[in-house]
Amino acid sequence: MHGATGGGLKDTLDAHFPVTVPDIARVRNLYETLLRYSPEYEIEPCLAESWERNADATVWTFSLRRGVTFHDGRPFTADDVAASVLRMCDPEQPSAYALTISKIIDRESSGALDEHTYRMVLTSPYAVLDQTMANYTLGMVPADYDPDHPIGTGPFRYESFVPGQRSLFVRHTDHWERTADFEELVILDFADDAAKVNALLAGQVQSVDNLPRYLAGAIEEQGAHALVSESGGWTPFTIRVDQEPFSDVRVRQALRLVVDRQEMIDQAFSGFGRVANDLYAPFDPAYIGDELPQRVQDIDEAKSLLKQAGQEDLQVELVTSSGIGAGAVESANLFAQHARKAGIDVRVNKVDSSIFYGDQYLSWPFAQDFWETRMYLLQAEACALSDSPYNETHFSHPVFEQLIHDAQREVDDAKRRTLLQDAQRIEYEEGGLVVWGFKSHVDAYSDFVTGFEPVIEMPMSGFRFNRASPVDEA
Repeated sequence: MHGATGGGLKDTLDAHFPVTVPDIARVRNLYETLLRYSPEYEIEPCLAESWERNADATVWTFSLRRGVTFHDGRPFTADDVAASVLRMCDPEQPSAYALTISKIIDRESSGALDEHTYRMVLTSPYAVLDQTMANYTLGMVPADYDPDHPIGTGPFRYESFVPGQRSLFVRHTDHWERTADFEELVILDFADDAAKVNALLAGQVQSVDNLPRYLAGAIEEQGAHALVSESGGWTPFTIRVDQEPFSDVRVRQALRLVVDRQEMIDQAFSGFGRVANDLYAPFDPAYIGDELPQRVQDIDEAKSLLKQAGQEDLQVELVTSSGIGAGAVESANLFAQHARKAGIDVRVNKVDSSIFYGDQYLSWPFAQDFWETRMYLLQAEACALSDSPYNETHFSHPVFEQLIHDAQREVDDAKRRTLLQDAQRIEYEEGGLVVWGFKSHVDAYSDFVTGFEPVIEMPMSGFRFNRASPVDEA
């Protein structure tokens, strides 16, 4: 049994639309993608054994793994890939990480070449399609897929589901890679960190993600083990650039300058992380966050910027939730303390996870969120374009967007790197994200299970529970 952080009544089993941490844990076990990321964050085969593209990245061909079956025993074929791609690229409701593909896929020309070969034809070059197809939200499903009765190829198959509470999956005995050692996988939603940790220590669950970091040492003395993994995950403050007073870039820069980033790492993350510089994707070869001037707390400059903007007596509400993950509420409270030094009155509003990720999600003027490790281009597509599905800041910058679109089409790695670095400079100067640190994943598991290892991409060994095994008590 696994204890997952957050969740709510809008939890889903849909392969292509997960949002919360429990959603992600579910889709990682029910479904699989054509490609995936290794523990070291390198793209590797999954349901596709190999892939290739033509010279201008408009035609991509995937050779599928043989012997893969769905949970109901049907063979997985290229026709299923075609159906999955059409669903995730539905122009009316594309999956968040298939939005770019949905705009450029040639639906008539794309499809199965034979039972084990799928070809995607694009109307415009897309140089990082392999990175996209490794995203966990783009799982393969059968043509008659019904998310209320989900069928995938993953190591566990659906049995029952109560949104916001409990999911029960059973072992997929014909899984192609590694049949799970556990007969069942139960995922329990926890809105409260204390309840989650108590469930682990009481033996009610065998693993938890997002362990409160201050417990990482103490948990070892209580019959459990901490699992710490370096990552590019981040818990930003999100500022809507289209609403006053945040539409003034001087106000946004002032909010960035009140943050004591190292204190955030030390206290909100209990030291399990590293300082960031208002840019994401530190594992991307194009990342320049370490090359730009490192922002540090500068209260005098923050006050000066606020005075220039006519906001000397700035009052704001900061919305947070424990469902965002470990360290979110703590960092929100710290931010309020830091901001007070510059004369900013910050009222922290802690709401339930179901409210935070409910109807107002992506509309909060000043809030937080969580993101896991991604490459820069894919992350920008998800959160920084005017039509991005998760544009929390409502950032809309024509020059930035042109750089991103040019980078999508650029097949030369060096030229694409230059375009992405120019885009990063714009976000650094004008964006609405306060990226103060990169978190280490800190999870925990009991003495009765083994097989977990550090994974860069996401918590709890990437939620691949078929790699865990019960400890032999003999």
